[in-house]
Amino acid sequence: MRKLIIFLLVALSVPATAQKREFRGAWIQCVNGQFQGMSKSEMQSTLTYQLDELCKDGVNAIIFQVRAECDALYESQLEPWSRFLTGVQGQAPAPYWDPLAWMVEQCHKRGMEIHAWINPYRAKTKFTNELASNHIAVRKPGNVFSYDGLYILNPGIPENSSYICKVAQDIVRRYDIDGFHIDDYFYPYPVAGEQIPDSKEYALYKSIAKNNAMSVGDWRRENVNMFIKELHEAIQSIKPWVKFGVSPFGIYRNKRNDPNGSNTNGLQNYDDLYADVLKWVDKGWIDYCVPQIYWEMGNKAADYTTLINWWNRNVTKRPLFIGEDIERTAKYTDPQNPAQNQLPAKMRLHKQSRNVSGTVLWYAKAAVDNTGNYGQMLRNVYWKYPALQPRMTFIESKAPKKVRKMKIMNISGDQVLCWTKPGGKGWKKEAVKYVVYRFNPGEPINLDDEKHILGITYNNFFKLNSRGVYVVTALDRMSNEGTGVKVNY
Repeated sequence: MRKLIIFLLVALSVPATAQKREFRGAWIQCVNGQFQGMSKSEMQSTLTYQLDELCKDGVNAIIFQVRAECDALYESQLEPWSRFLTGVQGQAPAPYWDPLAWMVEQCHKRGMEIHAWINPYRAKTKFTNELASNHIAVRKPGNVFSYDGLYILNPGIPENSSYICKVAQDIVRRYDIDGFHIDDYFYPYPVAGEQIPDSKEYALYKSIAKNNAMSVGDWRRENVNMFIKELHEAIQSIKPWVKFGVSPFGIYRNKRNDPNGSNTNGLQNYDDLYADVLKWVDKGWIDYCVPQIYWEMGNKAADYTTLINWWNRNVTKRPLFIGEDIERTAKYTDPQNPAQNQLPAKMRLHKQSRNVSGTVLWYAKAAVDNTGNYGQMLRNVYWKYPALQPRMTFIESKAPKKVRKMKIMNISGDQVLCWTKPGGKGWKKEAVKYVVYRFNPGEPINLDDEKHILGITYNNFFKLNSRGVYVVTALDRMSNEGTGVKVNY
């Protein structure tokens, strides 16, 4: 108890690291079975509570897992309903509902973005014993290989890349998502004694391409490279504003394998998973990068400080967000201050890292459960004030017009600030969200100060609780912000 009190006193004395633009995400996964066996009302109640708590914590983006093993937590004509939803793969929920459609509505209701998260290549997890008749591994068994109890869509078969892109386009076309997200499973994580069974496809490639010089490693990396490029283009062809993000394993390469690698000693994206993440960033094939730096400061094989500094130096052409493990952060003490856990030190590193513009929490429930007081520290200190999403000017940079006809109305005894959507046709000009600021009478209007943000909303109204000077700005799909309109109350 004494250590907890000391930690709270020290942490609360740390200046808030809030900033006006910051990606504050949280992963909500299904593959851990947290929803399995729940009724519709139970799952909606659970998710409602999680979203409400995360909103209080300052989270502004939810990354929701909708495809764990070539299945679906949404209505799909291409893949079967997930057993992680209903308990039986291919069995529709009863009473019927669509979790992704519901989550889009609920996230937007709270001013949050929602990113649909799929696992691209994994076709079966270890503990799935029965596949539905319309599952890809049943329909086309030659398109998958078995590895350590998993089924993997073979990246060496071009048809598989096209298939995954078709699934992605179906999601992007039918749901009003803000982002599309894939995680760290490309080629399978290596297991001692197991070989990836793709020699036939490799030999076929060499025969057709007449390229005997390309090693199997380079060939596998190129398979994944072309998939990432194809997926990015597939998403953009449907909705150019949907951000494509990747969350790779936390080590790109170790220094012993590459002079540009990090001073670490662990599994590597490039060599072991055949994921050349830096190439994707440099080529502009992804819109944001979220390395999973789940280790603690002082870890002998993969020190957190070493890794965040490495990613900060090397990811400069696309927004960089850091994947944070809440439980490890709360469990380990700060090497420089044993009286507290590592959250304050890690937050300072984020603030000091020029290219870091956000955080994604692994995982949402740990924040909701306030593990190690993590959630309370976010809402009271680090993410106390709302934040806009980082700009992505490489997608679109022009801001929408001003809101119109702003006034305060008495609605059922409440004072409500109302406005009309600004003009502008097409996704590049249309306003979709609004920022509401409050200032004291006579106080300078400074829209760069995040402490004046009351909320970010998809609605064109906002309930007022106190007198003051209010300013409303419009945001487009890419969070470009228009000129403010002021009203006194």
